[in-house]
Amino acid sequence: MKEYKDREPKDAKEKERNQQERTMNLLLQMVAPGTPFRDGLENVLRAKTGALIVVGYSPEVMEVVDGGFSINCDFSPNYLYELAKMDGAIILNEDVKRILYANTQLIPDPSIPSSETGIRHRTAERVAKQTGKLVVSISQRRNVITLYQGNLRYALKEMGVILTKANQAIQTMEKYRAVFTQALTNLSALEFEEMVTMHEVAYVIQRAEMVLRINNEINRYVLELGNEGRLIAMQKEELVGSAEDEAWLLLRDYAKDDIEIKVKEIQSAIRKLSSEELLDSALLIRLLGYPSLNSVVEEGLLPRGYRMLSKIPRLPSVIIHNLVGRFCALPHIVMASIEELDEVDGIGEVRARAIKEGLKRIQDQVFIDRQI
Repeated sequence: MKEYKDREPKDAKEKERNQQERTMNLLLQMVAPGTPFRDGLENVLRAKTGALIVVGYSPEVMEVVDGGFSINCDFSPNYLYELAKMDGAIILNEDVKRILYANTQLIPDPSIPSSETGIRHRTAERVAKQTGKLVVSISQRRNVITLYQGNLRYALKEMGVILTKANQAIQTMEKYRAVFTQALTNLSALEFEEMVTMHEVAYVIQRAEMVLRINNEINRYVLELGNEGRLIAMQKEELVGSAEDEAWLLLRDYAKDDIEIKVKEIQSAIRKLSSEELLDSALLIRLLGYPSLNSVVEEGLLPRGYRMLSKIPRLPSVIIHNLVGRFCALPHIVMASIEELDEVDGIGEVRARAIKEGLKRIQDQVFIDRQI
């Protein structure tokens, strides 16, 4: 019971972080460069007039709105710029297609805490917390666009700053991906030699997760760059390749319990680890379902074979599942005769021969790659 109580707050915080991340991604898509909304915000920013914009019409919003006048016209960047010349706030509909009100005064609950100092930003933060809607504050003096929604606060960065960070992240991913690829090659060779230990498995899982975490960071930059992020996105996709699939198949091969739902739980637990925890091999071994003893690190393991079998062209996942169910481990599949493979459900003589030859080609290529 104690363990459950300790875990529950952590899970609740994780859910909140995930929800905030999804919300932030949606906000960045809405204000990405190239969208009409971002064009309007940039017009206001360059004019140095400042603005307070609420996205969304609801009873909660109308409770904090006082005065102003109804516009109810189609949205355009130029209209937003002209209306921002007035001191009051602007109210847009949810999908930023229409301007509903202009020159309104926002009067949120003053008891709502705010960490901001300027009046416009304090108002924006309180309205966002009170209504749950997106509120955009454009600073007249600091030349900054700040987004607020609920407890989220995010200041949009200059395009040059984001591009610099994105390129740095791409360079980091190139290094991580190279290490991950080499680690996979070494592991593949050890699998055919039947010399895999938990140490190698934990190391490759760590490298895979590092690549995927950098990938998530670059995704945020791509969203914020909008139209300017196409080249970064192409580079990212080229580098990531099949890393996510490889990571999943690694867990299928080495998790103590091969039930898919259990493997998903392990995958989720690894994603929740901090950077320091991820480097703890003993912790990864425990997550895989093995005893947390130091000696287990050097114990030999036999992969089930999901990862290697998935490299054979035109081999359906149901056949792979049947092979693993019948032979239990990759070395047993490699050593099986064509007649033994033929006995597995869904495999005829032609496919059995293709599996045998496919694994031999993969093995030869792995040993060549390891020497490079």
